[in-house]
Amino acid sequence: MRFTNYLSLLAAGTLALASCGHKGAPTATNPGKASSTTGIEYNTDEGMKVANFKKIPTGPGLVYIEGGRTVLGSQEEDVTNNHDNIERTVTIASFYMDEAEVANIHWLEYLHFLRKDSSEEKYKAALPDTTVWARDLSFNDPYVTYYLRYPGFRYFPVVGVNWLQADSYCAWRTAKVNENLAKGGGGSSKGGLFKKKDKKGDAGTAAEGGKTGAGAGALADGKGGASIENGNSVPNYRLPTEAEWEYAAQALIGTQEVGNENQEQKRIYPWDGRATRNPYGKNQGQFLANFKRGRGDYAGIAGSLNDGAMITEYVYAYPPNDYGLYNMAGNVNEWVQDVYRPLSFQDVEDLNPFRRNGVGDDAKGYDTKGYQSLINDHVRVYKGGSWRDVAYWLSPGTRRFLAEDSATSTIGFRCAMINAGTNK
Repeated sequence: MRFTNYLSLLAAGTLALASCGHKGAPTATNPGKASSTTGIEYNTDEGMKVANFKKIPTGPGLVYIEGGRTVLGSQEEDVTNNHDNIERTVTIASFYMDEAEVANIHWLEYLHFLRKDSSEEKYKAALPDTTVWARDLSFNDPYVTYYLRYPGFRYFPVVGVNWLQADSYCAWRTAKVNENLAKGGGGSSKGGLFKKKDKKGDAGTAAEGGKTGAGAGALADGKGGASIENGNSVPNYRLPTEAEWEYAAQALIGTQEVGNENQEQKRIYPWDGRATRNPYGKNQGQFLANFKRGRGDYAGIAGSLNDGAMITEYVYAYPPNDYGLYNMAGNVNEWVQDVYRPLSFQDVEDLNPFRRNGVGDDAKGYDTKGYQSLINDHVRVYKGGSWRDVAYWLSPGTRRFLAEDSATSTIGFRCAMINAGTNK
């Protein structure tokens, strides 16, 4: 009789264990009704508020960049003899990046909301320098007047924007997207709030900074507003780090054999091969980027134009790289976050490398007062080559720098975003 009772208890215990096993361990999207450490129920008068959380698509304009190990550094001959980007192995965490450069229409939208929501001073501070097109010995006057605002240039990359202005745009964009999200805004079209095809993104931090940012932060009330804790706000838009930008431009995704971790195929440009022309299909022979072929040759001859653009080009022109990113070579150079130092490649970490302001390699070591150097804590790296550059600068490993408050007709930018809530 005792043995029968023992078997009954054993069967009941086994069933209970099986039931617990079937339920599984708590997860971010299914934390359970109560704390697994205190047993106190969530969302009660005594317990902590735990909002429902589901992984949501990424913010507007972004594509997912799967991270991993790579070799950064110049794949071209160091013709400038700077030795400032020697090859080294690093790991880059997955992140998001704008599929195309920020265009004139996007900047005009920014100006529209600054004028509407902010001060005249901030509006004027955000105006691009359209005089970057002006040249004493060249008739570029139409671009000075029309490039930014004329409808035909809407989807050409914004230029005349310095690093500080680009950084401020990223903060505003974060706040505006989260403000729209809190109001229930959305859309799945190109440029809409969320793109349904991207299902790997997680929500993260709310916007910080600026008048609009403060308004977005006020929505974090735990009652359904956009906040970090609720997991229903997108992380901050920001400029990509130099390492992220270079990794995304290489786009060495899927170039290795299955099960083989060796990256045997490297690229000089964001596409295969050593040439700048398309070797395949109906577009065979056409250039794959907008750049300057040689002295005085910006677009080729009439009737047989090579890259087809005397200046900048439509931000979705030319084939995207294997990550789906357009114009990671040519069209315009792009600002990145990093302060420039020639020895960053040996100083920074090998996981998510990034050069911050005033960390190591002190600016006092560079003789700017004696005009022997241009390097200080206010010069930023830019990458990618432009419509005015020769093919050498199209290689992702090449790098240059410019003062953060300077602007040219050859530098634009695109935004990036962390892949929050994941270790990949």
